[in-house]
Amino acid sequence: MSTSPSEPGPLLVFAAHPDDAEFGCGGILAAEARTGRTVHLVVGSRGESGSNGTPEQRTEEAKAAAVIMGVSVEFLDLGGDSNIEPSRENARKLAAVIRRVKPTVVFAPTLVTDQHPDHTAVAVATRDAARLARYGNVPELKREQPHAIEHLFYYAITPDTEPRGERPLLFTIDEIDVETWKAAMSAHASQLKTRNYVDLQIMRARLKGENSGCGHAIALFPNDPLRIHGLSEVGMGSRRF
Repeated sequence: MSTSPSEPGPLLVFAAHPDDAEFGCGGILAAEARTGRTVHLVVGSRGESGSNGTPEQRTEEAKAAAVIMGVSVEFLDLGGDSNIEPSRENARKLAAVIRRVKPTVVFAPTLVTDQHPDHTAVAVATRDAARLARYGNVPELKREQPHAIEHLFYYAITPDTEPRGERPLLFTIDEIDVETWKAAMSAHASQLKTRNYVDLQIMRARLKGENSGCGHAIALFPNDPLRIHGLSEVGMGSRRF
């Protein structure tokens, strides 16, 4: 998948469960897709162990949410809901996807442990996969050419998975993308039976926006230091002194 110098490379997003990316960073996915960037979502389970919704229902909800955001989605067997391990085998599976999609940017859940171990497992596997995808002589990956991504960013599915003490990169979300984000989250109706996650995530983004001088914002956490060639590449700071 080649791109012209002016065309942004694909954004590849990994998630453990059918709703993780929508709740954690759906506003960013909608915004990037609206600019014309190819956005591809890979989900590592079908929510088989969840208390609400069948795997079939959750699969259809994820597909509906993807259409709303303007992204493509596929499901990858990483062991099943509640059985995903940060294994080398799973890392190779994700690395194979990286080589096939050839993204410039990859998203994954943060490495912070939360109530569901699958989230961290996918984060670790993605971090390892980004490195394995670069290596030219991994026997299991030789079907595809090696590929080096430019950036790996982590998204926080819930507030408690935001890394403490780390300065985030704040992605500002326009109102049109906020509305698309709400609709994408609402597509996961089975998961909204016990709690209004849509309002929780919008309030969270609103608070970040108010604290940084914009309407809504979503935090991303770089895996590596960001490198710039000149100060003109730096956007507006979140505080005005």
